[in-house]
Amino acid sequence: MTNTRESLSVVTRPSASMGRILDWISPDSPLAFVRDGDGIVGIGELLRLEFRGAERFTQAAASWSELSRVAVVHDSVKRAGTGLVALGSFAFADSSAEVSVLIVPRMIIGSRDGIHWVTSISHGEVSGLPETADALAEVPLTPRGAPVHLSFVPGKMSAKGFTTAVNAALREISRSKAAKLVIARDQVATLPAGADLRVPIDALAGRYPDTFTFAVDGLIGSSPETLVRVQNGTVSARVLAGSAARGDNRISDGRAAATLAGSPKDQKEHALALASVMDALLPLSSELVAASTPFALQLPNLWHLATDIEGQLTERSSALDLLTVLHPTAAVAGTPTPDAIRIIDKLEGFDRGRYAGPVGWVDSHGNGEWAVALRCAQVDGTRITAYAGAGIVAGSEAKRELAETELKFRPIVEAFG
Repeated sequence: MTNTRESLSVVTRPSASMGRILDWISPDSPLAFVRDGDGIVGIGELLRLEFRGAERFTQAAASWSELSRVAVVHDSVKRAGTGLVALGSFAFADSSAEVSVLIVPRMIIGSRDGIHWVTSISHGEVSGLPETADALAEVPLTPRGAPVHLSFVPGKMSAKGFTTAVNAALREISRSKAAKLVIARDQVATLPAGADLRVPIDALAGRYPDTFTFAVDGLIGSSPETLVRVQNGTVSARVLAGSAARGDNRISDGRAAATLAGSPKDQKEHALALASVMDALLPLSSELVAASTPFALQLPNLWHLATDIEGQLTERSSALDLLTVLHPTAAVAGTPTPDAIRIIDKLEGFDRGRYAGPVGWVDSHGNGEWAVALRCAQVDGTRITAYAGAGIVAGSEAKRELAETELKFRPIVEAFG
């Protein structure tokens, strides 16, 4: 865990529209969390907090609370996401070798509901209040590099290995060891040296505008699933579980959505995921409500069963505090969760890293948006590893689940291909 004793000086000022905020991301170390053109982009890395193991969320919450307490903040915009902000990404498993991080950028460019702002962050005290919008003039807007054309191949989990793992998961379910198990697989590719990561990020944001497009410490993707959002005491989440391929035309597409909505297998999978989130939030929330039946969420490559949840926090909890009780949900692990984690660790046989972990941002008031890191890949130098998984319940078929993972790989494969 990184020392957070040094105080930070933070200045947020409104700004005229600066065009697309994704235009400001770095080509080699992008920091972004954006949906439908709104969100935040970080420039540079001022402070990096690292955490590992089972206490990574509580350590992160404690470190962030202390850093926020001593920061000197001048914020004339006063919205969720202004002032002191960190972007973060956390490992999926307690045992993961992957580090979990909170990154405080040197500069933040934000946009929400037609309001635009720029935040400058520095070590120690600053004299006077700089016009942060002027700092944008010092950030060069360089032309995008050439698109990359990658070919992904199986990683540590082959297609055959995946179907074998699914069948083993079904045996565990038949023995009542679990009601649902999520099995993941990976694919790998090699990036050319100096590849411009803005190109695949632009592709993801353009093709999937209704999802959270994110880039944090090499983790890049577009997730449709909100793990938790906290804004001025209101807590909300979006649960996704159960999916189907889009149809080739309007009639077949409508039939695919209707079949998904009427599928007992997918409805059961969704109900288990929804229950895990509701059970986690109920002790911390009042007026917690969710629709009685899920709706079909349309994405370019998939239909998902989705349910939105909203309530009021009953105590002063930050978005980071809620990660401790929400992660992992049944949507990405299974249920009962402790048993599911143990079984999938044995069946998958590889480290998921940050795949299916929380990715998002938090501000010094505890507001934040955190997605489940899905439809994503981890970039480490010239190596890129993409991940996809499928929820297994009684009645699942291994070949169908394999086909589902291929659909879930598509956003990354197309963005980098």
